[in-house]
Amino acid sequence: MARDAAVKTAPPASAISDATLREFTGYNMKRAFMVIQADVTRTLEPFGLRMVTYSALAIVGDNPGLSQTQLAAALAIERPNLVVIVDELEGRDLVNRDRVPTDRRTYALRLTTEGARLLARATEAVRGHEARMIKGIGKADEATLIACLNQIEASDTGRS
Repeated sequence: MARDAAVKTAPPASAISDATLREFTGYNMKRAFMVIQADVTRTLEPFGLRMVTYSALAIVGDNPGLSQTQLAAALAIERPNLVVIVDELEGRDLVNRDRVPTDRRTYALRLTTEGARLLARATEAVRGHEARMIKGIGKADEATLIACLNQIEASDTGRS
């Protein structure tokens, strides 16, 4: 019965405060990222891409011939998880995975012609997404935001 009383007296969702959490940079970054992630998901869906598959295509496009290990490090994901992503992209004929002649354990990744075309179209859509997300921020504030985020990333001491 006490539980029923608590449920009845709970504030409406619109009245719930997160004031304590709003003091923290990480919480504000998370809330902003949730909005960004939802919009980029909608943006990439027509291309059959997710944020991670788009990111993998972009990195391979910028770094033809990089290894799967290098791509995993660039994406900050475990190598076994990357194999699934590369398998998906290869299965869609978006990337080629070729053995490196000097190291038969290593695969060099390159975009296919179709992968390059899809990446170009998706990148234009992501640029539109980015413009929507930062429309209220001036160029100087955008540069400051990116510099601050890069500084936070660089401050990682490896502690979890």
